[in-house]
Amino acid sequence: MLTYFLGPILALFPKRWRKSLFSGLAVAWRPATVISGFAECVAALIALMQWYSYYMTLLVSNGVDSALTGKLPTGVTDHEIGFTALVIWATHPLTWLIAYAGIEGTVRLVNAAFSENNLGILPLFLLDKVFAIMTGGGRREAAAAMGGAQENVSSYFGAVGEKLLVAGLPQVPDEIRPIRNETDEIMEIRACRRKEDWIPPRVVRYQNEFYRLEESSRTGAPRPFLYRLRRLPAGVMGRSVLQYSPEAPVLSRKS
Repeated sequence: MLTYFLGPILALFPKRWRKSLFSGLAVAWRPATVISGFAECVAALIALMQWYSYYMTLLVSNGVDSALTGKLPTGVTDHEIGFTALVIWATHPLTWLIAYAGIEGTVRLVNAAFSENNLGILPLFLLDKVFAIMTGGGRREAAAAMGGAQENVSSYFGAVGEKLLVAGLPQVPDEIRPIRNETDEIMEIRACRRKEDWIPPRVVRYQNEFYRLEESSRTGAPRPFLYRLRRLPAGVMGRSVLQYSPEAPVLSRKS
């Protein structure tokens, strides 16, 4: 409930504020930021339409009145008055402010949806940076922010590229390839889609056996996601253990 009602409002704040002030709340920040960014886009669109309707009507009405009373040069047409009003509206600071809010909401929505980068709004972010500089932590945070920004840009484009990659691939069963040698028993799994939460060194249970996820990498189509696991001599089922039960997997041998 908090995620979908209070979460979108709290998602407006910078990450540092959320960690320090709202860490005790059970809020899933990714869906909360998606909703917050979408709401910001919709609110900006509605505000822009209302502002356009009000201001253009006012400008055109004043222009026509000026033309009728002789305050404008002779021969000015309705089209010229309308075009001039449109230029004035487009260059008005409030128009730019509302448009910025729409763009910011789109950026926040896309970042949260594709790269899991849950951004707050820029004014509060800048206020947080000013406060950090005034309290003496500005230089350290600036360096960390620069590194974080580069990482976020890289992860964002990587996530978008992955979405485009899997969009053109068919849904095919996983390919499982056991590899045995004198000391270890390795299992390679190739999948057509990324497996959520499969991050080394998580433990995976498959057919009552336990494996440690050693590494994950990318390979060629039609199964571009490769996972390499090492069999454990024993294991205990727990909440952190990933349960792997593929449907009709393709079994193959290491060539």
